[in-house]
Amino acid sequence: MTEILLIHGSCHGAWCWSEVLAELETMGQPARAIDLPGHGDDPTPRAEVTLDAYADAILQAIERPTIVVGHSMGGFPVTAAALKAPELVARLVYLTAYVPRDGASIADMRHDWPEQPLLPVIRHSEDRTTLLFDDASLEPLFYHDCTPEQIARARKHLTPQPVLPQRVGLSPATPEVPRHYIVCDDDRAILPGFQEQMAKGIADVQHMPTSHSPFFAAPRDLARRLTALAAL
Repeated sequence: MTEILLIHGSCHGAWCWSEVLAELETMGQPARAIDLPGHGDDPTPRAEVTLDAYADAILQAIERPTIVVGHSMGGFPVTAAALKAPELVARLVYLTAYVPRDGASIADMRHDWPEQPLLPVIRHSEDRTTLLFDDASLEPLFYHDCTPEQIARARKHLTPQPVLPQRVGLSPATPEVPRHYIVCDDDRAILPGFQEQMAKGIADVQHMPTSHSPFFAAPRDLARRLTALAAL
């Protein structure tokens, strides 16, 4: 069976996938999640983290062709990895994620749609090397359909997001691997219309009725969808 590698988004880590991994295990689907550099338990100094380092960390975690899933910001590093070594990426799955356009960074793409709920709640560190999202915005923008326990867990584990990887674009930005997109229809952080715009050109687009955090809101449904893609 083709293994699945789960890549988190901004401020998150491998910890956010635990419920999905448990569901995938019950389905007999091999899967893993990693911390990107500077996230979770990874000790890389955040001021030194680059998009290239993200891509290298993903590729170092892959031994054979793997389905790579990128959530949110994770769409950029999974794409960068597929551009570097397409032979190691069986499929790319963008989960309510940024799909890079040629030459544009994530910071650039936050202006590609008229409504950008994240922009007003970004809080940079004093040296502007990292960012966080305003604490009051977390539940309404990211976790509104999640349980209080899941939200408390997220608050406990969220870490500052390195800024440098979000200021770098990719050119070309479309790797020659099969791509899939999962739109989260109740996402209040990356709005569904923006997701659909980014997904243009991707043949397989699915929809989930969840917030920006389907790994908490609907782990079984997400695991089922990923297992089905692994069986293609």
